[in-house]
Amino acid sequence: MESEHLHRQAYNDAFLHFNVRSPSSSSQPLNWDIQFYDQLQNQIGGGKPKMRWYFKEHGWPSSTLFDIPPANDEERAKLIDTLQVKPRPGVLRLMDEAKDAGKLLAVCSAATKSSVILCLENLIGIERFQSLDCFLAGDDVKEKKPDPSIYLTASKKLGVSEKNCLVVEDSVIGLQAATKAGMSCLVTYTSSTADQDFKEAVAIYPDLSNISLKDLELLFQDIVAAK
Repeated sequence: MESEHLHRQAYNDAFLHFNVRSPSSSSQPLNWDIQFYDQLQNQIGGGKPKMRWYFKEHGWPSSTLFDIPPANDEERAKLIDTLQVKPRPGVLRLMDEAKDAGKLLAVCSAATKSSVILCLENLIGIERFQSLDCFLAGDDVKEKKPDPSIYLTASKKLGVSEKNCLVVEDSVIGLQAATKAGMSCLVTYTSSTADQDFKEAVAIYPDLSNISLKDLELLFQDIVAAK
């Protein structure tokens, strides 16, 4: 099925992003090929069970989350939870609220376009992806984050001045790119970026599950008024 192809690509993107290296593939990030994934999906149902089964069989991996393989159940659960490919809480709802309110939406990712498209179509759905007002990937600009090029390019494509843009990021590199572009940036940190320095962010949240579009509009009004 086409959706399973997207799932496989999304898992491999996650393995690459977090530099997941199992003992059997220690020379390069883990990559599930088509033949193996076809067997895996017919043997194990669900994303987390697939990874847990694989790591039990082939050895728990090192990654940017854990320099050495996780040795206890808590660490292993954290690894699996982080690698599980799904939208973060509140993201899809906020996207829909913004679209319904006539706001312009853009996605700016440092990853290559082909992998981002596969992930986005899988994570947010093809309809939401196609309704984006602007989509830029790492190969659309010469310099990647923390360089502000991708955000400056997006503002031009949208026809919106930088000061009227609100960026949502999850890492200090993304935050630096947004602020260098002259944009306000709020951060929803992940388990792997929670300890980074986000002092330049206009707001910091663990996720967006309790944040509404109205909350963001009021936050942005306060930012504009303070300038």
